[in-house]
Amino acid sequence: MKVLPASGLAVLVTALKFATAVPTLSAATPRTFRSSYHLAQDYLDKYYTHKGGPQAGEMVAKQGSPMVKKIKELQSFFGLQVTGKLDPTTMNVIKRPRCGVPDVANYRLFPGEPKWKKNILTYRVSKYTPSMSPAEVDKAVEMALRAWSTAVPLNFIRISSGEADIMISFETGDHGDSYPFDGPRGTLAHAFAPGEGLGGDTHFDNAEKWTMGMNGFNLFTVAAHEFGHALGLGHSTDPSALMYPTYKYQNPYRFHLPKDDVKGIQALYGPRKIFPGKPTMPHIPPHKPSLPDLCDSSSSFDAVTMLGKELLLFKDRIFWRRQVHLAAGIRPNTITSSFPQLMSNVDAAYEVPERGIAFFFKGPHYWVTRGFQMQGPPRTIYDFGLPRRVQRIDAAVYLRKPQKTLFFVGEEYYRYGFNPSFLQM
Repeated sequence: MKVLPASGLAVLVTALKFATAVPTLSAATPRTFRSSYHLAQDYLDKYYTHKGGPQAGEMVAKQGSPMVKKIKELQSFFGLQVTGKLDPTTMNVIKRPRCGVPDVANYRLFPGEPKWKKNILTYRVSKYTPSMSPAEVDKAVEMALRAWSTAVPLNFIRISSGEADIMISFETGDHGDSYPFDGPRGTLAHAFAPGEGLGGDTHFDNAEKWTMGMNGFNLFTVAAHEFGHALGLGHSTDPSALMYPTYKYQNPYRFHLPKDDVKGIQALYGPRKIFPGKPTMPHIPPHKPSLPDLCDSSSSFDAVTMLGKELLLFKDRIFWRRQVHLAAGIRPNTITSSFPQLMSNVDAAYEVPERGIAFFFKGPHYWVTRGFQMQGPPRTIYDFGLPRRVQRIDAAVYLRKPQKTLFFVGEEYYRYGFNPSFLQM
């Protein structure tokens, strides 16, 4: 049976509902006073309780100077004017989506500075969410962990069975760790600091709408923050930091770990050393990709497109190249070897041969290539006029004669008229 590590739990929570902000406690109407007071009281008891915080089950005074002291601590932490009163600015901070690690004492590192004693960590997603495909979840998790491994000598290896150092799952309600989830728009996720048992484990509330975009809660953003806790980081007072207490969407494809987070994680593990000519990742025996059995009716590809005189077929992390006019066999390659920005799991792809370009789609983003050369950063699929409710494209095909592109999404399809001036290259 897993045990709760003494270093504590990190919980990312969404904004609490609040009807009317009040300038001070004494200026409120009776109903607003009660609403504001209880909202602030719950927040301060949870995040500004000393000696281990609410995870240790500590009770605190409900009235009097202790609460004023906590208000001042909150205001000081967030760089507000220290008044000890629940003014509108303070209430706005209380209402923001945030993570549940207390802000007082050791906000960058957990008390005792727990950290992993090895530099190769395993992780496993044991339960997925219906909000996203397993491939999208895996991608968000991989990118979130990679954000940290770029700064420190930690390497993460995904396993598909057994017990990993970091067990990741989407759970509902009471799931056995004494921190039950509370349904939509309550607690989003929680992660345990490094240690045995539950140490490092990260749980996401399955009742939330998870996404790789902005229409819901961005899984990469939440996962990257929570993995910071799973590696031993507390909170930062720097608003630009990933480990700042309040939730703010981060673009997965343009994210770079902020300086403050780099300093915090390197305080635990030191900087990642790069030796010229030597690999920085652990040696893992190469996996020889195999071509799916084309005679098997259950086999399928994620995407298929022409690229010049080659036919490309994508499946998970692998793609196969076939020269159309040659009798030579088909050649497997890893997606990262030829398309490092894509990394894995292409949703759809198509070529516009008369323009010499091809489009690759992943989630709410797409990339443009000339041959195997990416043309700039990723863009959003809404450039094509798709509605915001569309988060990914299942398939796409370009019809050369009418110069139309068909996008297939579930049981619907959208027709796009290719405009030569659409892309300036």
